[in-house]
Amino acid sequence: MIFLAVTSQTWFITVLGFGLVLVLLCVFVYIMKLLGYIMQPRQKAVPATKADDQTKAAIATTIAMAQEDDDMMIAVAYALHLYYNAHDVEPPHITVSPHHSMWNNNL
Repeated sequence: MIFLAVTSQTWFITVLGFGLVLVLLCVFVYIMKLLGYIMQPRQKAVPATKADDQTKAAIATTIAMAQEDDDMMIAVAYALHLYYNAHDVEPPHITVSPHHSMWNNNL
C-alpha cells in the first residue's frame, strides 16, 4: 500500500482544489464589491432653482461664519495639541540602582 504515490488522479485533485479556491475567492470579492455598491448611500437630486439676492447673501454669510468657526476650532485643537504633547527634557543616560528585598537577599 503506497500512500505517497503521485498519479494522474493526484494532480487532478490538486489542480481542481486550487482552481476551486481561486474561483471562489474571485466570486466572493465581486460579491463584496456588489454589496458595497448596493449599500452605498445615495443623494437625492435637488431641483435647481435660481436664488435671489437675499438667498445669495445668506449663503455668503453662512460660509463666512463657517470659516470663522473652522479657524477657531483649528486654533483650539492646536493649543490642546501643544498642551498635551509638551514633554520634559529627559537625561540621555539611564541610572539603575539595586533594590534589595527579601527576594534577592544575598546573605
